[in-house]
Amino acid sequence: MKKILSTILIPVFFISCNNNDNKQVQQKEKVQLEQHIINNGNVDFHSWFSDKTMRLDYFHSGTCREEHFAVDQIVSDGIWSGSKQSLLDNLNLGLYFYEVCDKVSGVLLYSRGFCSVFGEWQTTSDAAVSWGTFSESIRFPWPKKPVTVLLSKRDSTNKFSVIWRTDMDPSSRIVNPQDKKHINKVDIISVNGDPDKKADIVILGDGYSAKEMTKFRNDAIRLSGYLMNCEPFKSHSNDFNIRAIETPGEESGVSKPHHGIFKRSPLGVHFSSFDSERYALTYENKIIRDIASQVPYDLMVIMINERTYGGGGIYNLYNTVSADNKFSEYIMIHEMGHQIASLADEYYTSSVSYEISPVRIEPWEPNITALFDKNNVKWKDLVEPGTPIPTPWNKENFDKAGYAIQKERDSLRKAMVAESVVEDLFTRQIKIEDEYFSNEKFRDKVGAFEGASYMPKGLYRPQVDCIMYSRHMVFCKVCRSTIEMVIDQYVK
Repeated sequence: MKKILSTILIPVFFISCNNNDNKQVQQKEKVQLEQHIINNGNVDFHSWFSDKTMRLDYFHSGTCREEHFAVDQIVSDGIWSGSKQSLLDNLNLGLYFYEVCDKVSGVLLYSRGFCSVFGEWQTTSDAAVSWGTFSESIRFPWPKKPVTVLLSKRDSTNKFSVIWRTDMDPSSRIVNPQDKKHINKVDIISVNGDPDKKADIVILGDGYSAKEMTKFRNDAIRLSGYLMNCEPFKSHSNDFNIRAIETPGEESGVSKPHHGIFKRSPLGVHFSSFDSERYALTYENKIIRDIASQVPYDLMVIMINERTYGGGGIYNLYNTVSADNKFSEYIMIHEMGHQIASLADEYYTSSVSYEISPVRIEPWEPNITALFDKNNVKWKDLVEPGTPIPTPWNKENFDKAGYAIQKERDSLRKAMVAESVVEDLFTRQIKIEDEYFSNEKFRDKVGAFEGASYMPKGLYRPQVDCIMYSRHMVFCKVCRSTIEMVIDQYVK
């Protein structure tokens, strides 16, 4: 739905100032954060870890210019569901990256990239005038010995730099090894093997009353079916386990502030995140983590018991989806693209709440490029000889139609019309797009098509169409390839 644009990030090491004295303080603090890491590749899991999950909860605070971290709690988060072979992350995805090292020897034991709610909030206009604090978690196998956790963020060149470190001893009194006692009912949708050899999806629901648990189960089956019927998930359906956890509430629905509707739903999902009417997130990190820990999970889907169009997806966190909208299939698959593979939004005619700056460096997201070197586009292995870079397409007319749709959409939302009216508009938009796409010379080719990630100029997407660009149910070849690489990391 909406996703951070890497080209506008500001590297911060707790302090953001311009004078020389404070720059020296920044550099000193950075050096203190760094640690000599010995990377010998994937270690033997059973030599270093127990077969359970350690969850480090922390508070992430700051503004658009600085960020700070504080440990909240360290708890057991259930059985370890991740791979016991692919312990080190070589995908180079995400805004943040954490490494778990043996405290004494410095041997690298585990690493993963991720994005966060704070990372997105930091690019909004609110972050320029006020502070924000969000609860976040990182999860890794339970270490047998004391470890150091290093958390890094992409700097002004999109390379990872350490911005926080903390030590932890699994035998310490501040570490709680007790698993949470669960009372929620678990519904098995599909189990194809042991958790450490599969990608495990947990589905939660928000806004479902106790009387609507049959609907919850049916929605979970339907939405997961949408996902597993779309490539590349369809070809890899045996690589996934899917379970749902019932979380009944006192009433139906969730908060929709733009509509003047406020509720206290069990998971705290709300529309209007970052003041975007369609963006649905929850900030109740520990609540959803505690519930999800009842089953092995790598990926989390939160279904919203609403018809109002909306959802959200954050890499290695969760994705949300309105269960009853006519386009819930699209929302489910599109947002999973964000969560599983950190794919960027490719559309640019829809309004967003982020502060967008000119592109000065190559984005890290796998499916967009600034095309600074057209002879070495990041997906050049998929570009056929004879395909021009940049790749021409009927952009002017397409944009004219797209902006007209967006203007109409904004007016309909302002008028608070019935959801069916907006759904009809989207259906009409798809028909208009189909007509344009049918006449594109390079419609089925991988190239570099201008317009991506909220920017009509300066950024390019791999193909003229993709589910990250429109509501058509197909991933482009680059997005599909990236998703397959991530699945491979889960199942090895």
